[in-house]
Amino acid sequence: MKTMKLFKVVASIVLLNLISLTVTAQANQPQKSDSVLLVIKQYINEHNTVAIYEMGNESFRKGFDKEKLGAFFEKEIYPLGKIRQSSPIVLSQNPEKYKLQFESGKLEFSFLLDKTGKFSSFTFSPFKAVITSKSVPAATSNKLSTVLDKQVDSIARRYIQKSNTVGLSIGVLKDGQMKTYGYGETSKGSSKLPDANTIFEIGSITKTFTATILAHYINEGKISLIDPIIKYLPDSLSANSELHKITILNLSNHTSGLPTIPGNFANKMNPANPYIHYDERLLFAGLRTCKLTTAPGTVYAYSNLATGLLGVILERISGKTYEQLVKKLITVPLHMHNTSQRLTPQQNKQFVKVYDADGDEIQPWDFNALAGCGSLRSTVNDLLLYAKANIKSDYVPLSNSFTLTHKVTYSKDPVVCLGWHLFQEDGASYYWHNGGTGGSRSYLILNTEKKIAVVVLSNSNVGVDDIGISILRKII
Repeated sequence: MKTMKLFKVVASIVLLNLISLTVTAQANQPQKSDSVLLVIKQYINEHNTVAIYEMGNESFRKGFDKEKLGAFFEKEIYPLGKIRQSSPIVLSQNPEKYKLQFESGKLEFSFLLDKTGKFSSFTFSPFKAVITSKSVPAATSNKLSTVLDKQVDSIARRYIQKSNTVGLSIGVLKDGQMKTYGYGETSKGSSKLPDANTIFEIGSITKTFTATILAHYINEGKISLIDPIIKYLPDSLSANSELHKITILNLSNHTSGLPTIPGNFANKMNPANPYIHYDERLLFAGLRTCKLTTAPGTVYAYSNLATGLLGVILERISGKTYEQLVKKLITVPLHMHNTSQRLTPQQNKQFVKVYDADGDEIQPWDFNALAGCGSLRSTVNDLLLYAKANIKSDYVPLSNSFTLTHKVTYSKDPVVCLGWHLFQEDGASYYWHNGGTGGSRSYLILNTEKKIAVVVLSNSNVGVDDIGISILRKII
């Protein structure tokens, strides 16, 4: 899938076995477990490794020296930030096993205590949630009164009844009519159904907006697809010969050879909100020394860096911010009132809470220099208007821009247009893009000849592509 990936801070396995221990018929003391956990949470948040070491019994301290323990915590645990929440893993056979939710990651923490309440061992490992089914049907606005309603419901239920999904908003455009459906909740425990004006993160669907802005300036003669990108970048970057090989087209269709994310992305990254601090200064610093992974124009390799850089170039051409460009060229003409990078106080009331793949609430993502790759937030209503205008718009400037974005620019696998990907089935062509942030997934697909479109938005980081494709096949 073509979605943004959260940069991993936790190693694939973070495991600390402090001593080789044969567990005998030792009396566990579950009554002490919660109090011990409270203490170690405090010490982890204070980065007090010495105190953690002193919580171990004599055998523990002999088996693992203080310096080695300190190095482990400094490298693997403290970078995750403070522990925000903890909860016992109730399905575990070990009563002293807990889920620790840090500011930027989750770990499973288990331990054994001796009779005095001291650690004899403890282990950190990656946390993986057990996904089950909700015990009751999720609420919905679907009235189940038509064949389409029932088809949508059967497809949506397979998703929304999972224990790790929260809310779902679906839109269908067919025969000039828009139908929308809400499932689940805008936030856990709120009992508030998402509706057609509920605002979600749309992630990489933003890239199609960036392509539309690019097409506008191409049609105005202010930029060309064959222009080298160095033409629009600061003179300080001209010394990097790699950049001279990349064209504007390469940025838009993922054939630039640039990596998925910048090489210096982690320098000031907040794992809970990874794009917020990546500004133009860091972007240009990274480009000064970047190396291409493939020759431009030869290989498709999805790149948030490339589309984000394209957004910056469009800002430099226009003298406007990315958000201003989206508003002026797309959302105002199409009356898309709830599509924006930054939300007003009123719009924030319509904005969902977002949840990771385990169903835990996390922070929405904010974008800085790389806004063009995934910064927008929108609604099913607005995206149906956007899809409808892509199919046919009476507003000539936008109609011309959309037409240009639908032209194939890379014909290998996958087939790519300008921003859009092309899905072909039974002789028909469908333009599509999906998106994902740390706590959301989105999908948009349309066909200009059949005049149909499907939009799916979720406030859970659980893919919705299958929902979109399945509904599309019902309405063809």
